[in-house]
Amino acid sequence: MNVLSLHHVAIICSDYERSKRFYTEVLPFSVIRETYRAERDSWKLDLAIPGGTQIELFSFPTPPPRPTQPEARGMRHIAFLVENLDALIEDLTAKGIAVEPVRVDELTGQRFTFFADPDGLPIELYERV
Repeated sequence: MNVLSLHHVAIICSDYERSKRFYTEVLPFSVIRETYRAERDSWKLDLAIPGGTQIELFSFPTPPPRPTQPEARGMRHIAFLVENLDALIEDLTAKGIAVEPVRVDELTGQRFTFFADPDGLPIELYERV
């Protein structure tokens, strides 16, 4: 597998304004973009981490506490920047790993997909343009 680097970490918060202040004032991450998604009543804040990694901070109206819900508070998934998404999907599938259908990021136009580690942790492969 040709993994290049960690691209971003996505976090769902329980209080968007409090978390936004934390990540931009307590931790000095700069805002790349802030997007309100009306259809989900959800904010998405993209933050730059020095070195090129990002945090995606999400809000949802009533996120349940974590144990198993994919849209719950806390760490959402780990994402890796990859060179050739189709080749990696083929490799994972050949190894018996179930991979979700490829999607396109509505904000960037880039392709991505998810699969899970043995404990069910979502892992995203995000294709470099």
